Parts: sequence; C-alpha cells; structure tokens
Amino acid sequence: MGPGGAPPGAPGAWTPTERPLRLSPKVLLTDPIRMLPSLLLPLAGVLFLGGFSLGSFGWAGTAVVGSVVFAAVRWLTFTYQIVGDRLELTRSLISRSVRTIPLERIRGVDVSAPPLHRLLGIAVLRIDTGAGGDEKQEGELDGVTVEEGERLKAVLLWHARARTARRVQARGTAPEAGAVSGPADLTAGAPAGTQERAAGSSARHEVGDTTPERVFFVMPRKWLAYGPLSGAYLLTPFALVAGAVGLAFQWGTELRIDRRVVVGAGEWLWEHPPLLVAAFVLLILAMPVIAVIMYAVFNWDFTLRASEGYLIAGRGLITRRSVSLERRRVRGFEFVEGPAERRAGLGRAWAIVTGLGDSETRGQLMPVAPRDVVLDVVGEAIGPIATGLRPHPPAARRRRLFRAIFPWLVIAALAVTAALEWSGLWWVLAVPALLLALLGVPLGLDRYRSLGHTYDGSRLSVRSGSLRRSQAVVEERAVVGWTLSQTWFQRRAGVLTVTAGVGAGTGGYAALDVGEAQGPAFAAEVTPAWLAPFLVPDASAAPATPDAPANG
Repeated sequence: MGPGGAPPGAPGAWTPTERPLRLSPKVLLTDPIRMLPSLLLPLAGVLFLGGFSLGSFGWAGTAVVGSVVFAAVRWLTFTYQIVGDRLELTRSLISRSVRTIPLERIRGVDVSAPPLHRLLGIAVLRIDTGAGGDEKQEGELDGVTVEEGERLKAVLLWHARARTARRVQARGTAPEAGAVSGPADLTAGAPAGTQERAAGSSARHEVGDTTPERVFFVMPRKWLAYGPLSGAYLLTPFALVAGAVGLAFQWGTELRIDRRVVVGAGEWLWEHPPLLVAAFVLLILAMPVIAVIMYAVFNWDFTLRASEGYLIAGRGLITRRSVSLERRRVRGFEFVEGPAERRAGLGRAWAIVTGLGDSETRGQLMPVAPRDVVLDVVGEAIGPIATGLRPHPPAARRRRLFRAIFPWLVIAALAVTAALEWSGLWWVLAVPALLLALLGVPLGLDRYRSLGHTYDGSRLSVRSGSLRRSQAVVEERAVVGWTLSQTWFQRRAGVLTVTAGVGAGTGGYAALDVGEAQGPAFAAEVTPAWLAPFLVPDASAAPATPDAPANG
C-alpha cells in the first residue's frame, strides 16, 4: 500500500517527484508565435529601411532566432512542484525567484486552451487564490499538456479541500453554516481509505473518488439562435468597423497607410448617400448573423456540472475554457435581463463568489437562455430566486421619470432655441431629443417597476434597472456591513439607498430609493443585532411582509 492508504500507481494518485516539473516542450512553438505581434512592426521596419536586401533579411532572421532562444531559456528556467502544503513556481537563471501558493488558499482553477494550444494538445492553467490580482499574479502554468492540466487541476482542488477539512477538524469546529458543500463533506460518508487520506499528511492523494459528478446543464445547439437577442453580440459588426478605422489611424503610418486616404474614403462615402445607406443596411443585416457566430464562439457546448465540491463551467469553440468555483464560497447569484431578453423570456446568470475577480466572466453560471431554464438550473446548483419583492415608494417613480425625461427636454429646448435663432440644422438635434424625451416615459415607469427588495429569513434580494435589469440574491451570512446613503435630492423626496456590503461579487448590492423608514428596517431585519440598538421603535417602520405584491 502506498502512503495515505492508496495502492501504488492507483489512478488519479499524485506522487511529487524528486525533480521539479517543467512545462511541455511544445511551448517552444507557442511562445515565439505569441511574440510575433510585438515583433511584426520592428521586423517590417528593418526590412523597409534595408530595402529588402539580404542584410535586412539577415537581421530579421536574427530577431526571429532570438525569440526562439528566449523562449527556450524561459522554458529551461521555469519549473513547478507541489511541496507539502504549497505549490511552488520557480524561475531561476542568474537569480532565483520562487512564487509560493498555499494550497488551502486555492479557490478555483481555470483551464483554457486557445486555438494554437488546442492544436498542439496543451493548455493554460490559471489558479484563483482570491487575492484580487490579475490571473498571472495569482498563478499561471502556460503550456502544460491537456492530461497534466486536468490531473493537476484535480490534485490542486483536492488538496485545497483536504487541507481545509483537516484544519476544521483540528479546531474541532463544524464548517460554515449554510455552506452548500463544505470541506468536511470530503470525508463524510466516504470510504475508510478516503477518510484516512484526508486525515493524514502524506503526499499521495486520490482524486475524483468521493463525490459522483452531477451535470446540471448542457446547452443545446439550437439555442445558439438566442445570440442576436444579446446586445453585446448584436453590435459586433459596428464594433468591428470602428476597430478597423481606429487601427488605420493608429498604425497607418507603420503600415504605410496614408491617413488622408482613410479620411478621403470616408468623405467620398458621405458624398454618395445611396452607398452610405447600403453599407449601413449591410451592417444591420449582418448583426444577427455575426451575433450567432460570436455567441457560438464564446458559449459553444456550454456545460455546468458539479464535482468534488466545485461548480465547473466549460465553454468555448475556438478557445475552450473550464472554470471551477468552490461551492462553499458561493454566496448567491445575480440574474440579468436586457430589454430584448425580457420580451423573449430569456436571461443569464453568474455566481457571487468570495474572492473571485471578473465574476461576470469567470463566475458565469448560464449564458443567455430561456428564463425558466436559467432559474431552474441556478436553483438546483445554488438556490431559488427570491420572489415577492417589496415595492418602493411613489417618490422613487417620480425620480425615475424625472431622470429619464428632463435631460432630453433640456437638450430639445436648447436645440429648438438655436434652430429658431441661428440655423435650421439644429432641428436635426431637436427632433431626436424630443423623441427620446417621449420614450423616457415608458422607460422611467419600467425602471420603477423593476425596483424591489426582500428578505426571506436566510437570503436577501435586491433588483433594479431597465435596459439592464439585475436581481442579486445573496445569503445573509455574506453581509459584512451596511451603507445608508442619501443625496440632497433624495432627502427632499424622502428616500434613501441601502447598500449591503458583501465580501463577494461586486462588493455591495443596493436597494435604490427605498423609504426613509423602510431602508433601516430592511437592514435591521437582515442583521437585527447590528442595527436594532440604533432604531427607535415605531409602528410605521415595521418591515413589509414578504407576501407583498411584487413590483413588475
């Protein structure tokens, strides 16, 4: 029997080697290719200045060979190894640099495979420690084989849970109350060999043998048709055109593109309205097609599953990405709908996780999909969405109507004045401003209907927005503080904003424009021990019942 009760050579076992490990030698191909964009302009300059002579090609070739040598040196001098309770990333050439990541600090592991990496059978493994830095600051192994990446991912996640479980057991305390899957679950009800491995301090560990994998959702291919209903994907053609124009202006000189040619082309197109209209129509027609393509690129074969106490989301057509979120650190979720999505009955969701940066991307639970399916999947993986939102006072409706209408009325009034006094061209601005002011009426009313908040005894929920309606559902234990703010205009209207400080997600979730008595009562209802001593008993300040009719 091997250490920790595992037979030698058992599947999934991890035995630290005597020598540190290196990345796959295939990075000697990927690193120089990745350097090409930064070398392209200097190489082009060398060739142009040298008149494409043999000498200029020689210098350019020397630069390419230098990039390969640099990649080889980086590969030879970088190693990684699990040593005891930590992962060490070492780089040594003239001086020695060691980055140490405690295994118990690991909160998630992200494995992605860009196109070239997928072609060569390697991947990028990024480690999330909740440090709040970017991905490379937290830990990155760019160029492990796919098999090594998956095995190392399983080992790191197993280590993180096992170390935390042993620490909890040593203190003689239970895991955090309300955790979906705490570290103690690693050994509870598991085979005796598994319990021995979790309790021991040996270096060999078995992975994947404690909890059966559960698949919550696999996206059907036909749902790619929902791409055009997401504004971010729908505007891609215009973003591509704007990017091309910006590239021409920024790098035109280096690429020998005269800016006057670009400006002249734009002026010529402006002088031919039929062609301008035709180009605009083509962009409009391309919007749904490109939206479907972009939706497929980012969300192809989207899968959400649970394994070993982690939620694992995988997606991507060109770059395949797999993100692991530790379930016991999940504090809730956020459900978001755009205008087109709401009309079509769609929505999307991502997790609210402690210490997770870029939660909208790395914490994604569901892409744009039917609302009922999204809520069912999220409810199964994390918990149901809160219903029975409490309405906000009429003053909140007046404030939303004012902000949606008044700015456009001011612009329209100024434009009309300018059109009557100076030039009729100002009507071009006045008419759209008047139309936007009229559209502000339904927009303001919809913003008010979207407002709401509630507390069901264990989770609080707040909702706001119209063009981007967002409802956050957060566990009570995630709240670390409250902020009650009131601007001069809010004081005159008799409302205030209550923000629940949360050590996860965006850091705070606000109930906008609640009543002056309703706001403190809501905070006191969630955390009575914190605010009750500061509140004066008043019947009018009693919180509304959870069964109050929902706004919208």
